[in-house]
Amino acid sequence: MRTLELWLTIAALVVVASPAQASEEVTVSQLIAESVELSGVVVIVEGELVGDYGFRDDASMWTQLNGDTYAQVPLLQSRRPAGGNIGVGIRVPAELAEDLDPPGGYRNRGPLVRVTGTWVHHSDDRQGESFLRVESMDVLEGGIPLHESANVWTIAVGLVLILAATMIWLTRPQE
Repeated sequence: MRTLELWLTIAALVVVASPAQASEEVTVSQLIAESVELSGVVVIVEGELVGDYGFRDDASMWTQLNGDTYAQVPLLQSRRPAGGNIGVGIRVPAELAEDLDPPGGYRNRGPLVRVTGTWVHHSDDRQGESFLRVESMDVLEGGIPLHESANVWTIAVGLVLILAATMIWLTRPQE
């Protein structure tokens, strides 16, 4: 019985002495603003995958994670500019990147994801690049195509201007 108590005590001490590294929820803006302070910290970040998926020989995929207003409501849907794009580079194990919808761009919003990973500030291995080394990724919402409808008033004004220019050209004095 004493042996069992000894082993339980040792197991409890090991668990208490080495707690799992806690993850801190941050925004992309916080990663940029607090880059040095968050270096080496396991963080959780949400955002839209944008730009391009760059698959590399080291079984990783690099892309951009945007965490700005447009990740939730793209400009083509809101029709109102709401500041600039804010994003960071992320390195994702290739197996986590399988079956992702295309990344965001002008004609589509990319997948909205929640990633957990270690923030790397100025990596010596990557020529000083700062990026998030992703360990897990959950797709919160798939990508969606964006459609831009024609503005009827813009077309009407354009046609009137073309007609006016044509009339002026046709009625100009001949030499």
